[in-house]
Amino acid sequence: MEIELVTVGDELLLGFTIDTNSAYIAKELATFGIQVVRRTSVGDDATQITSAVTDAMHRTGAVITTGGLGPTSDDITKPAIAAIFGRGIELRGEMLESLRKRWQARGLPGELPDSNRSQAEVPTGAEILTNRYGTAPGLLLEDQSGRWVAMLPGVPREMRGILNEELIPRLRAKAGGSDVLRSLTIRTNGLPESTLAELIAGQTGELGGIRLAFLPGFDGVDLRLTLRASDSASADTQLNAAAVKLREPIERYVYGEGDTDFSAVVLDDCRIRRVRIAVAESCTGGLLAVRLTDIPGSSDVFVGGVVAYDNSGKIAELGVTEDALAQFGAVSEPVAVAMAQGVQRKFGTEVAVGITGIAGPGGGSDEKPVGLVWIAVEGPRPRVKSFVFGGDRAEIRYRAAQAALAMIRRQFQND
Repeated sequence: MEIELVTVGDELLLGFTIDTNSAYIAKELATFGIQVVRRTSVGDDATQITSAVTDAMHRTGAVITTGGLGPTSDDITKPAIAAIFGRGIELRGEMLESLRKRWQARGLPGELPDSNRSQAEVPTGAEILTNRYGTAPGLLLEDQSGRWVAMLPGVPREMRGILNEELIPRLRAKAGGSDVLRSLTIRTNGLPESTLAELIAGQTGELGGIRLAFLPGFDGVDLRLTLRASDSASADTQLNAAAVKLREPIERYVYGEGDTDFSAVVLDDCRIRRVRIAVAESCTGGLLAVRLTDIPGSSDVFVGGVVAYDNSGKIAELGVTEDALAQFGAVSEPVAVAMAQGVQRKFGTEVAVGITGIAGPGGGSDEKPVGLVWIAVEGPRPRVKSFVFGGDRAEIRYRAAQAALAMIRRQFQND
């Protein structure tokens, strides 16, 4: 089955809201062999909605819309799509009563406003897709030829609940014995996309019908394997066999599969070896500590950290000398090393990290440009390394924290 998506909302076109719904819908449907073949975004305009949905129905006969189902005047998806099907709008008494009960249960003052009452008004003959997470129900309209449109709310939590609990079971019944689309992701860190491609070139010829995609990101490069097959078990068997082959020449750079978190892998590496970590951060402002403590159970590895942003903090909290700061500057190899050594003394850990750099947008020079970061790791194999990261302030800080995690992990790997 092929379907199209139409996302509705001025906020999407103006850039105020990022459309995460489309990616989620496409990923969930692909699991069941239902392929999203096109996505269209339109504003809160009846003419735009009508045109986009009508065109999509002519192409595939199967459309999912998101957004425009709320109680305000700019929520016009329902009447626009009802008109396409030649349907009127009717008030569903059971839905109105449900809305009233929800209003009272939340302890809101007064009676249910007329604006919320409109959420019980639906296209004539529409099938209700129950929303257990909000007030706007999903709706399913189908004509005599089997063409259909499913309308979902734009709020991600509500959309996901209706999609998984109400719409997907119906679509699976429509799709019948369709093939399934399965994927497997190999997560790597430490090599650029081009180098990975060269290293696994000898294995890619054995993939058969499996599609391989390289997906670079801040955490490294993911290798996504995708296969369409008659059933999930067959697809998974083929994907797992292909993953074993692909991993052989790059195994030391692989840190997991699926949605494995790199921070969790680093913590596990330390936990196995009974190694504890402390961090001293300047330009990252505690982001490395956040990355580590975001993982449940990190307290048995992560002891603590110091954010020494100003030079006075580096001197008072970490023992960095005024001479080192004056001679080399705050963003330098000696200062990064001194920060790591200082936080190691303070917390008595086996591994310690010092990070200092220029995150921008200002503060750079020809000698020390924006993006320059020095990272030192004290541990079984002391290391210090400089990086020049691209991107804006947030991206530079994230990449610095990621590089520090990678350097911690390298403490336990042979060259």
